[in-house]
Amino acid sequence: MFKTISQKQKEAFESLKDKFGYKNANQAPRVEKIVVSTGVGSTTDKQKLKLVPEKLALITGQKPLEIKAKKSIAQFKVREGQLSAFKVTLRGEKALGFLDKVINIALPRTRDFRGLSTASVDEMGNYTFGIKENTIFPETSDEELRNVFGMSITVVVSNTDSREETISFLELIGLPFKK
Repeated sequence: MFKTISQKQKEAFESLKDKFGYKNANQAPRVEKIVVSTGVGSTTDKQKLKLVPEKLALITGQKPLEIKAKKSIAQFKVREGQLSAFKVTLRGEKALGFLDKVINIALPRTRDFRGLSTASVDEMGNYTFGIKENTIFPETSDEELRNVFGMSITVVVSNTDSREETISFLELIGLPFKK
């Protein structure tokens, strides 16, 4: 039978308690939130600035937040207060459902996919990976190939003290890492 990520997350305590010395089920790691963000840079194309949040809302199931530039940077042609990115923060069942969709549908559709790198795990237990094309998600239509954008996905894992603990938990959940 196919197990969902929430079921795998509940079994994390049993699987990891001997390796990391957990005494209580609340000590086991769990997905706290997922942050999906995409930058628009110095784009002034009104059509693209309208299309990106629509596609991001279709992919994540939640309306994205506009992120404005905090400082002016002349080399990047960015002015203070100018729109620079869109961000969506998913929590609870929405986050687990999105992660399930990424693992089982989107990543297998990626061309020449050989696994995710474990180098992007930081000391606080966050794992960030990038997707180059939004077209790997089934919600986006393949007919608009000129408006392709990439995104960064950060999986925030709580109750972890080390990189190894985070990597073990994410492997248990089903993230396909390079061998």
